[in-house]
Amino acid sequence: MPLTPLDIHNKEFNKGFRGYDEDEVNEFLDQVIKDYELVLREKKEMEERLNEMKERLGHFTNIEETLHKSIIIAQEAGEEVKRNAQKEAKLIIKEAEKNADRIVNESLSKARKIALEIEDLKKQSKVFRTRFKMLIEAQLDMLNTDDWDHLLEYEVDATELKIHEEEDSLA
Repeated sequence: MPLTPLDIHNKEFNKGFRGYDEDEVNEFLDQVIKDYELVLREKKEMEERLNEMKERLGHFTNIEETLHKSIIIAQEAGEEVKRNAQKEAKLIIKEAEKNADRIVNESLSKARKIALEIEDLKKQSKVFRTRFKMLIEAQLDMLNTDDWDHLLEYEVDATELKIHEEEDSLA
């Protein structure tokens, strides 16, 4: 156990013949006590400062650990956001591809339907043209017959018609 200034102060030496000068020894011991007290005080202050520094170091170590954990969490969150964004982008692309396929298929179906309708209209127009042509030809044939010429050969006396009309109205 280390000496205390009180131990030094209370220390008594045996007196011998022709020993040391008591006043000199006491003076020296007083100086040693003062210096020793000063050293002990400085030691205590240094220990307090050391403890204070350890506390501050612990505080900064905690801050460092917290920052390190925060950085790791932020990195993980960033990676998670990135993964989610990539998943969402893939889903959007898949949906867009499905919509594009659907639109293309619908367009092809409509184009086929329109092509069939055009073919049907072409057939109908051919049939109509043929029938119309036949109708016109039949009408031309009727115009070209001799029956028209025979009608012009008939002569009707208008006076005879008037007499027949008057007889019919009297009766």
